[in-house]
Formats: sequence, structure tokens, C-alpha cells
Amino acid sequence: MLTGDLSVETDDVVRFVFAVRNDGDGPADLTFRDSCHADFAVYNGEGERWRWSDGRMFMQVIEHRTVEPGGEETFEGEWESPESGEFLARAELCAQDESCEAETRFSV
Repeated sequence: MLTGDLSVETDDVVRFVFAVRNDGDGPADLTFRDSCHADFAVYNGEGERWRWSDGRMFMQVIEHRTVEPGGEETFEGEWESPESGEFLARAELCAQDESCEAETRFSV
């Protein structure tokens, strides 16, 4: 069973760190269809304001990672020109057969 935790650091940029932990008894095998392993989105009351993957191209490669019980993988993203306001950030694992999400509120 995968669980996620999302932390946000605000400065001149907004930095997202998505930690995915394996809280299960056996290994979690993650298969990624391309080089996008996690995606980050920012929402306000009007809907989605920004998405990390928008406008990006990803290498089309199959990659496998194993997260052992009690182990963790981290994924990072940056919002380089953030707007001011109150937001909800959401992170999502982009693995083929495993899912994990986390969200947190932050302000700029």
C-alpha cells in the first residue's frame, strides 16, 4: 500500500516534494511509461491554475522501480512564476499499475 506526503516550500519559486512510501508488507513495483514519474497541479477556487507537466515533453521509455516495505521514493517539481494567493497543491504518482496522491494547502 502506497501513501503520499506533499510538502511545499515557497520562495521566489514554489518547490514541491512528493514522498511516496510503501506501507505494505511486500515490495511495490512501479512501472513508468515515460520519464514523467509524478505530476503536480495547483488549484484555487476557480479551478486549476497551473500544472507541472503542461508544455513539457517526456522521453518515451519504460522504467521500473521497486519500493521495498518501509521504503520511500521522492519526486520534485517547481512552479517558477507563481501567482499570489491561497492554493491547493496536488501531487499524483504516474506509475502504470499503482496509484498514490497527496495534497496540501499553501499561500504565495
